[in-house]
Amino acid sequence: MAEAPSLPYRTTGSTLLHPLSRLLGIPLDQVNFVACQLFALLAAFWFRIYLSPSHASSVVRHAFATLFGIYFAVFCFGWYSLHIFVLVMMSYGIMNLASISNIHRYSFAVAIGYLTLCHISRLCIFHYGILTTDFSGPLMIVTQKITTLAFQVHDGIGRQAEDLTAEQSRLAVKTRPSLLEYLSYLLNFMSIIAGPCSNYKDYIAFIEGRHVHMKLLEVNWKQKGYNRLPDPSPTGAVAYKLCITLVSLLLFLTLTKSFPVTYIIDNQFINKTSFMSRLGYLYVVTQASKPKYYFAWTLADAVNNAAGYGFNGIDERGNFRWDLLSNLNIWNIETATSFKVYLENWNIQTAAWLKRVCYDRAPFHPTALTFILSALWHGIYPGYYFTFLTGILITLAARAIRNSCRHYFLSSEPLKVIYDIITWFVTQLAVCYTVAPFVLLAVEPTIKFYKSMYFHMHILGLLVPTPTMSWISLG
Repeated sequence: MAEAPSLPYRTTGSTLLHPLSRLLGIPLDQVNFVACQLFALLAAFWFRIYLSPSHASSVVRHAFATLFGIYFAVFCFGWYSLHIFVLVMMSYGIMNLASISNIHRYSFAVAIGYLTLCHISRLCIFHYGILTTDFSGPLMIVTQKITTLAFQVHDGIGRQAEDLTAEQSRLAVKTRPSLLEYLSYLLNFMSIIAGPCSNYKDYIAFIEGRHVHMKLLEVNWKQKGYNRLPDPSPTGAVAYKLCITLVSLLLFLTLTKSFPVTYIIDNQFINKTSFMSRLGYLYVVTQASKPKYYFAWTLADAVNNAAGYGFNGIDERGNFRWDLLSNLNIWNIETATSFKVYLENWNIQTAAWLKRVCYDRAPFHPTALTFILSALWHGIYPGYYFTFLTGILITLAARAIRNSCRHYFLSSEPLKVIYDIITWFVTQLAVCYTVAPFVLLAVEPTIKFYKSMYFHMHILGLLVPTPTMSWISLG
C-alpha cells in the first residue's frame, strides 16, 4: 500500500494556495476547503442579488450554480473529482433509461455500490492516513441526493397517491428532471463541498423563485400575524451563523491541537493515569473534536442561506426560520439528556435521508437496515462499525432505563432537575465512549481504547434487561 503524503501540506487538488498553507501551518486540503467555502459565500450573495429570479431565468441560475460547483470540486479534489462526475452521469442514465418501477432500486444500488468501491480504494491508497477533506465527502452528499431524488421520482410517477405517507406525497416528483436540473441539484456550488442534502422540490422551487412563498403558504402566514405576504431576508441568519463559524474555527485551531485524540491510547497515559482521569480526558478530547463539524456544517448552512435558500417558514413567535438545511442544533447537542436527543440534533440532514430512503420504506427490520445503511454510507473503516454497534446497544439500554425510571422523577421539580443532571452527565460520557472508534478508525487502537475503559459501557448496556432482539424494531 502506498504511504500517505506527509502533513501538513498534502492535497489532491490545487496547489495554488500552498504558500498560504505553509504560512499558516495548516494542511493544504483544509485551506482549499475553507477557501472554496468562503468564495462560495461571496458567490452566494452575488447569486441572490444579481441572479435573483426577477433578474435571471431558471436556466441561467441552474447553469451558474452548476458550473461554479464543478469548478470548486476540481479545485479542491483535482482528478479525484471525476469520481463525483462519473457517478452523477451514471445515475442520470439510470434516471432516464430505467423503468419507473425499478428506478429507485437501480439508482440506490449503483450509488451505494460506487461509493463503497471508492471507500475501499481510499483505504488502499491512504491506509488510514486519509485527508481531512477529500473527494469522499462530496461523493457521500451526492449519493444522498441521487437516492433521495430516485425514490421521490418513483413516488411521484410509479406509486398511487393513497399508498404514500403525507411526507412522501408532499415531496413526490411528478416528472423526470432535465439534464441541467439534475446537474444543478447534485453539483451546485452551494452544497458540492460540504452539503447538505436537500429535497429536489425545495431546490427547484428555490431556483425558480417559489421557495419562500411555498414555505409561507405551508405555515399559513396570515395566522402568524402578517397582514401581507412578508419578504424575509437571510442577512440576520447568515450573520449569526458566520459568528458561530468563526468561534468554531478558533476553537478548532486551538483545542484540537492541544487535545489530540490519539493520546487516549498512549501507553504512558493509560498506565500512569487513573480511570476517572482517562474518562475526563475522553470527554475533553471529544469536545475538542466537535468544532470542526460545527464549523463545516454551519458555514455550509450560511452559504445556502446567503443565496436565499433554506427558508423554513415562521416559528410560533412569528420569527422567520432559516433552518431548512441546518445540519445540527448545538444547544440541543450540548444539553442533551438522552442518546436519542443527541443523535436527533447531530447531522440532521443525514438522519432525515436515512429515514426517507430506508427506515420508512424497509419491508422488515427497519432499524437494523438503517444502521447497516448508515455504516455503509460512512465507509469501511472498522471503527465506524464499532461505533454503530455500540450505539445500538447503548440506545437500547438508554431507552429501557428511561422507560423504567423516568416516571419516578416527575413528581416534583427538584427531582426532575436531579434526573436531568444525571442523564445529561451519562449521555455525554456515553457519546464520548461510543464515538471514539469513529476517530480511531482501526481495530487495534479501538480495542486498546475499550480495554483501557474496561468495556464499562458495553457491560452496563448488557446488564440492562431488554427484550430479546428488540433492537430490530426499535424506532
